[in-house]
Amino acid sequence: MKKVLYSLFIFASATLFAQKNTKVKFAVLGDMVGTTALFESQKEYVQSKQAYKAANLPQKLKKFSFIADQGLTEVKFKNNVGPLDNVSLAQYNEQNNLPKDTPVIIEGYEFKDTSMRIYAEIAQQVEVKDYNGVKSVFITTTAKL
Repeated sequence: MKKVLYSLFIFASATLFAQKNTKVKFAVLGDMVGTTALFESQKEYVQSKQAYKAANLPQKLKKFSFIADQGLTEVKFKNNVGPLDNVSLAQYNEQNNLPKDTPVIIEGYEFKDTSMRIYAEIAQQVEVKDYNGVKSVFITTTAKL
């Protein structure tokens, strides 16, 4: 009986840690991932925004379909604006002494392609936790109060 309860506890813990935060809405600028909140704070640089539902993503955004549960916004900056600070997910792994190709979890969404870049400003909290028996980087995009 103890083994069953212990197994259920471990499963529940793993499920809780990896639960998707559906309040976070992702946005993409070029090939880099941010959040709609990030681009709201940078609205003076935004030329246009186009929101898509998960089922209606254009071909160029299909590779981001795994984070489009709540839709996905494509952002374009004005021509005279340079890129915001960004970092690859592999770099987060290296900073935390993990193999470069270890998937990174952002708000419960598993990013398997660690060559993908995210805007550094969205990473409000970065910690290493166990995910399905593997140490992984977990990124939270909103500061905890």
